[in-house]
Amino acid sequence: MSATQSSSDCSIELRYRCSSEFIPILQHLRASIVVSTYKLGKVAVIQASGSALDVRLTSFPTAMGLAIHPRKLTVGTRRGLWTLAAERDIPWEASSSTGPSSNSKSLTLAARDYHITGNISIHELAYHGDTLWGVNTLFSCLCTFETLHNFVPNWKPWFISELRPEDRCHLNGMAMDDDGPRYVTALGQTDVGGGWRENKIDSGCLIDVRNNRIVASGLCMPHSPRLHDSKLFVLNSGCGELCVVDETDGHVDPIDAVPGYTRGLSIAGQFAFVGMSQIRESNVFGGLPIAEKHDALRCGVAVIDLISGRSVAWFEFETAVEEIFAVEVLCNAAPTRIHSPDLEEDDQELWIVPPLK
Repeated sequence: MSATQSSSDCSIELRYRCSSEFIPILQHLRASIVVSTYKLGKVAVIQASGSALDVRLTSFPTAMGLAIHPRKLTVGTRRGLWTLAAERDIPWEASSSTGPSSNSKSLTLAARDYHITGNISIHELAYHGDTLWGVNTLFSCLCTFETLHNFVPNWKPWFISELRPEDRCHLNGMAMDDDGPRYVTALGQTDVGGGWRENKIDSGCLIDVRNNRIVASGLCMPHSPRLHDSKLFVLNSGCGELCVVDETDGHVDPIDAVPGYTRGLSIAGQFAFVGMSQIRESNVFGGLPIAEKHDALRCGVAVIDLISGRSVAWFEFETAVEEIFAVEVLCNAAPTRIHSPDLEEDDQELWIVPPLK
């Protein structure tokens, strides 16, 4: 059972639908879902508004990694990082029949700072305390950021001989623990530019950053490793799977498969929110196991119950959006909107200033 609604974002006619269980799960968690889509260049906020969904798109060029901090959100884009400050109790202007009224209060994420990285093919981002870490795919390393430099390299796989802008292993995902980055995913263990492209079906690996070792190999284009409740999860993207990995012996056990190329993972309570993408007909995705189901693939978010080990709900973009990169869940959140750094034609200017002294 599904409900179909539409929302207009300037020139984009957006249609979406969800299963009957999707909105109750959001209401139970008091959650908003934030997703990035780099091809369309948007960040979407998906949330319940009464018994309906409210979906809003905000422009960020080549939006990829998202990093949640208690006081801010950072969005990785083609050439830099946008940091948005969390501002509470700012009235919304009503822009849709399903959105909040102009008198309602909300959480507004307003653009405040931009750091130029250059086009380093930034992938996943995450905060450790107040320090932002990023997966620098072009230079095959993990990095942090400071004002005087585009990025600061902090770690690279031992099989990468030097830092060069060549995307040698397609480093892409990062799992954090209390001490910082712990695990990363890569599409290969190659030390030549683009070498990972030669064998995408089973050359993917999960790497222990702290101990410089391969935890699991033979994966099909893995992404989005996560540590949750003393378990290590990873997306085996080319098979459309969410998996759990034994950190000791590297055994990979699929939990469930969904109808999409899996990329982007956020876990809240007992639920895993998994990004699903359609795949393009290209040399990157050709030959993958999931390509055999090309016509059945969805773009959206699947919800997998980690207790039962099965998919229990889903959200799908029916138009406009074809792929998802990052998924983040804001729990116990007020209704949320993102204020774009690049105002669309019909957007209202937003000023946030302190009182006159």
